[in-house]
Amino acid sequence: MAKKILKIGTRRSGLARAQSKCVADLMRAVWPGLELELVSFSTRGDRQGGPLAEVGGKGLFTAELEEALDAGLVDLAVHSAKDLPAEDPPGLIIAATPARHDPCDALVTTHPGLDNLPSGATVGTGSLRRSALLRRLRDDLKIVPLRGNVETRLGKVLGPKPELDATILAWAGLLRSGLAGRFAGNIHPLPAETFIPAAGQGTLAIQTQADNAEVIKLLAPLNDQATRESLQAERAFLRMLHAGCHSCIAAYIRPADTGWAGDAMLAKPDGTDMKTVSAKARTAKETGETLAKKLLETVSLQENDFLEL
Repeated sequence: MAKKILKIGTRRSGLARAQSKCVADLMRAVWPGLELELVSFSTRGDRQGGPLAEVGGKGLFTAELEEALDAGLVDLAVHSAKDLPAEDPPGLIIAATPARHDPCDALVTTHPGLDNLPSGATVGTGSLRRSALLRRLRDDLKIVPLRGNVETRLGKVLGPKPELDATILAWAGLLRSGLAGRFAGNIHPLPAETFIPAAGQGTLAIQTQADNAEVIKLLAPLNDQATRESLQAERAFLRMLHAGCHSCIAAYIRPADTGWAGDAMLAKPDGTDMKTVSAKARTAKETGETLAKKLLETVSLQENDFLEL
């Protein structure tokens, strides 16, 4: 590399820095002696409150990092893949996707689990998808809007003065941040086949400039092919459905014994009229296309009740 120190763009949150450190450790393991520096940015999603769908949705946590890449302030950026819009911005690519962590969601509570929450219990989440899936399983619960970093959301449930009975977080984030072990007795993973994850959940996407051949070469050994195919298929699924920040949607595509399998969900933004479909195919791409076609057969895009076009 011409540069002495390779700069990695990251959000300032504890989880984002932990994820970026994971990537840095992977790079040093492959390229001993490589000098790396984490450069932190505050994104609009970190600064603004309110439900994601109302303040901007996809791109809220990525735009500042992508601008830094464009300006040459950093050489690569580490994202939670579920935060990325389905289309790559001009001039930037996802150069590597390390092996996917468990993509499921996890209920955090002092109660023994979802089935044991008392009727009327309060569950905090800012996700349309999580709200809809939760209502399908327990329509007697009260869902409360909640945003903030992982520590903030945990504190609302497990702090000295709890304000909520439960919250839902990504299991992968709890694992990468080290919080899963610390609060093991209060974390209850929700099966991904029924509580379908967001597209890209559990996956780290390492982004760089499309013409930066040196960085692309350095990142190539970090790429896990199955993870890459899953992510590409899930993002293509979102594009086929024209999903936007107001879409209540989920997709989980993974390798299966005889090819690939997938599950997907689509509901109205208020969580009603939920549709769920499953598919199996020879490739990840075919699986995602089949899921999208099945859902498109069940809804009218003309009404724009389900999707933001």
